[in-house]
Formats: sequence, structure tokens, C-alpha cells
Amino acid sequence: MTSLPATIFRELRDPLNLVRHLPTLLAVGLVLYAIVAGGYVVALAGFALIYAVFVTGLNIFMGLGGQASFGHNAFAAISGYTSAVLTTSYGWETLPAMGVGVLGAVTLAVIIGYPTLRLKGHYLAMATLAIGLIVYEIAVQWQSVTQGYTGISGIPPLGIGKWEAASDRAQLIVLSLIVILAMLSAWRIRNSRFGRALVAFSGSEDAARALGIDVARYKLAAFVVSAVYAAIAGSLLVHIVGFVSPEVFGMSMVIAGFTMLYVGGIGAVVGPLVGAVMINLLPETFRGLKEYQDIIYGVALIMILIYAPGGFASMSTLWRGAPSEDDTIARDPGLAVNALEAKP
Repeated sequence: MTSLPATIFRELRDPLNLVRHLPTLLAVGLVLYAIVAGGYVVALAGFALIYAVFVTGLNIFMGLGGQASFGHNAFAAISGYTSAVLTTSYGWETLPAMGVGVLGAVTLAVIIGYPTLRLKGHYLAMATLAIGLIVYEIAVQWQSVTQGYTGISGIPPLGIGKWEAASDRAQLIVLSLIVILAMLSAWRIRNSRFGRALVAFSGSEDAARALGIDVARYKLAAFVVSAVYAAIAGSLLVHIVGFVSPEVFGMSMVIAGFTMLYVGGIGAVVGPLVGAVMINLLPETFRGLKEYQDIIYGVALIMILIYAPGGFASMSTLWRGAPSEDDTIARDPGLAVNALEAKP
């Protein structure tokens, strides 16, 4: 299997590919600009990178696996609150607290995933939505631990041992490294046998079973893996902001995640990063329009979904006749069945 750096180098040698990958290059450029410029744009870029991790998990479960989930905010909330409580009330270091939070989210994903993933379509979507609402209500009512709507403040920044990413630029650099690792791991998953199995049963579960794929087991594995990304994003969010309350992990997080996923490009590895950066910065572009800001923002999103239904990451179809591998599989997931047979 070709390495990711070699793939990138081969792609960028073609001038036409530079145009095709313009949204990705623009997203990376905006993050680099934020690191250099500082100020308010650093906060925007930081939130974009955290959501890029969160949406990467959604992309594995929804983009590759073809499933629907409205409840990944629950895993972010469990990890975030666990990390916040352990660091503020019990004096834990940031990294171990984040690890326990992720472990708690994964445990919940395994417990609820096995019975829930027997559902399909809108039934699965409603079940995952209920999970998110239940966790949100627990965060509101369990005031002795979560402090309810008052929230938990004084959460320490990201750090290892005595070193802390105290400045905005340091935090943004750390987040950038984490997003790079998330993108690399997602790329490895997508090109592994596991990833090809996910794409195969997203196109046809019956065909996947005929190939000997244990669909139920792969669904659960995809659900748990995506929960890991969501949990990491939840812990990152509370340590970057230094505060957490139930609203942070409410339905707004689900809506934002879905918007970023579809605007960036569902099924594409770089889609979460592109979508997260675009959605976080697009409202700022129209801020000068004042009362017309929300209208223009909504129109812009509609135009993107109409003229680039595969998201910014699928812009290749607008620049050349042959679609990329991401576009091909996204349009016909059943093609992955052949790939699954052909590759070891």
C-alpha cells in the first residue's frame, strides 16, 4: 500500500491537482495563518480543529459505514466531563484524565452499541438521538458532579507533566498535531481491510455477508472507533476553553458536526478538516453584513450543497472528468466489495 506522503507528493506534481485540492490547501493555509497572526482568529481555528477530530469520527461511522448517528455528542460529553471533574476536583494531570474520559466513552459505546446497532435507518438515528438527549439531561440534573447549568470552571489547559500549552498559539500547534494524527489514522482505516469492509456493507449488507463479512461486528467496531474520536474532541474542548456546561455538548454540536461533514465531503478523509474550517470561518466572512449575515450564510450553505453535493473535498468532479477514489466510492459504495476481494 502506498504511503500517504508519497500519495500527496504524486498528487501535487500535477498542476491540475493543485486546483482540485484547493479547498484542502486553503483550510491548511488558514490554520497556518492563525498560528502566525494570533488574535481572535486563533480561537476560531482552535474550535475548527477540535470539530475536525469530532467529525472525523462521524465520517468513519457515517461516511464509510453508511450508518446514521445523532448521538456522538454523548461520547464527547462523557469524556469532557470526566476529564474536567478529575482535573478540577481530584487534581489529576490532564493526560491521564483525558485517557479515563475516553475509556468511559468507549465503554458506553460498547454497552449501548450492541443492542442499538441492530436497528437500521431512521430507527437507528432516533435511538442514537435518544442517547445524546439522555446524557445531556444527566449533565443538567447531576449537579453534585457536573454543577448543572452553572458549569465547571478552572479546567487546566492541555499539558504533559509540568509542561502546559498555556498560550493560544501553543494550543493551536498542539491541536494541529492532533488533527494530523487523526487524519493519518482515518486514512489508514479507510485503506485497510476494515475500512473496505465498512464501505462494502454501506453499499449492500447482503453482498457483504455473502463475502463472509460479519456486518454486526464491523458495525460495532466502527461505532466504537468513531466514539474514540468524539471522546478525544470532547476532552480537548473542555481543556482548550477551560470551562464546560451542558450546552457545550447539546444538539448544536450535532447540527454543527453534520453540517461540517456534508460541506467538507462525507466519505473523504480530508472532508472533516475542510468542513470544520469552512463552517467556522464562513460566518466571520459575512459578519460585516450585520442583519443580513444569517441569510447570506444560509444561502451560501445551500449553494454549496447544490453545486458541490459531495462537499468541498469532491471538487475534483468540477475540474476533470475522472472522479477521485473518494468520489467513486462515495457515489457507489458497492464498488468496495470488489476492492475487498482484490486486496489482501
